[in-house]
Amino acid sequence: MATVLLVEDERKLRDLVRTYLERAGFAVLTTDSGAEAISVAGTAAPDLIVLDLGLPDVPGETVAREVRASSSTPIVMLTAKSEEQDRIAGLELGADDYVTKPFSPRELVLRVQAVLRRNAPQEIDHEVTSFGEGLLVIDEAKRICTVRGEQIGLTPTEWGILVALATVPGRVYSRFELINRVRGYDFEGYERTIDSHVKNLRRKIEEDPANPAIVQTVLGGGYRLGLSRDG
Repeated sequence: MATVLLVEDERKLRDLVRTYLERAGFAVLTTDSGAEAISVAGTAAPDLIVLDLGLPDVPGETVAREVRASSSTPIVMLTAKSEEQDRIAGLELGADDYVTKPFSPRELVLRVQAVLRRNAPQEIDHEVTSFGEGLLVIDEAKRICTVRGEQIGLTPTEWGILVALATVPGRVYSRFELINRVRGYDFEGYERTIDSHVKNLRRKIEEDPANPAIVQTVLGGGYRLGLSRDG
């Protein structure tokens, strides 16, 4: 049973979402405090965090930043802000999904399930694959990414983007292709949100994120893996 940490200061909404999550088979921890959320995220190690940005004590953005500093736990953000720039800002903090209020609790449950599916280890018959003479190593079965000999913690969306690009090294994938490859449902979002995830991914895997060698931008096209498959 997966555990979800629900961080929401509106009691009625918190109770409603908790009910829907529990009906879907999740164990649910709840808090209305950003400070407590940071503590619980570190001690209870939830499988996913549903995080309201409008918290009374510590802003949700700060909570997300603190969690991301030490963990790749998936985050689904809740917010009343619906502008594209607000969505992108949330994703740049490391969120895996972004739900605007008012929303359907049933839709939120589907999004939580989709993010967790993307993060789950797969029983697949794939060998460990290396690229760029061992610079990048991807173990899909164990969901492990190693760059320059160091294991890198990736969010589900970052992992999905990297694996998609590595499927055919050098092939250019459009933003539309990538956002649909990494989403486990009909995602009605902006294709440009993929840029935020790529930016976060580059911070983790590139020696110089401003001049990326692994995940390269193709102007007018999208992104490609800039390394050749070894062997």
